[in-house]
Amino acid sequence: MNSRLPAWFRSHIPSRARLEQSRYLSPFAHLIFRSELWRMNCRSVPRGVALGLFVGVMIPLAHFVVAIFVAVLVRANIPAALAVTFIGFPVFCVAIVALACEIGEWLLHIDAMTGIQPISETMLHTRTDHLLQQITGAGLDTALGLLVIASVLSSVGLVLTSVFWRWWVARKRRQRLEAGLARRNAAAA
Repeated sequence: MNSRLPAWFRSHIPSRARLEQSRYLSPFAHLIFRSELWRMNCRSVPRGVALGLFVGVMIPLAHFVVAIFVAVLVRANIPAALAVTFIGFPVFCVAIVALACEIGEWLLHIDAMTGIQPISETMLHTRTDHLLQQITGAGLDTALGLLVIASVLSSVGLVLTSVFWRWWVARKRRQRLEAGLARRNAAAA
């Protein structure tokens, strides 16, 4: 698997060995380096992709660290979560923040046009507005837009990864069955 990744990703995604050597992670090594968090399976990889997309969009700094610790909590694949957090890097971040600002402004404008203002009232009573602004480091409209984008991207990532994973496993199984059938036919002939 590692040989198929482009060289740039291999050089920038920390390997398990590099993470094990980190002095900052050593107090948490018994949690982070459990084998089920590094295995590729049909449940942990989609979780890791969804988590990485959400954290990569919502958390501007230290998203690798946040992704690792949340992956431990939700039993997601750590390499998948780390790889997908690259969506928050500057190349994509400018476009994501601009789109988030537009989405947030639109949502708050629609909310202001309603009589009861469900978004504003809920955020005010639960203090979600302050939480979103502190997490993202952005204004309320941008923070709300980032939450929407992160939620949609992580949901789509979860579904697409699950569908792709099941297709890929079914294709590999079909190939093994066809190869076994061909071997039996060749042995019988």
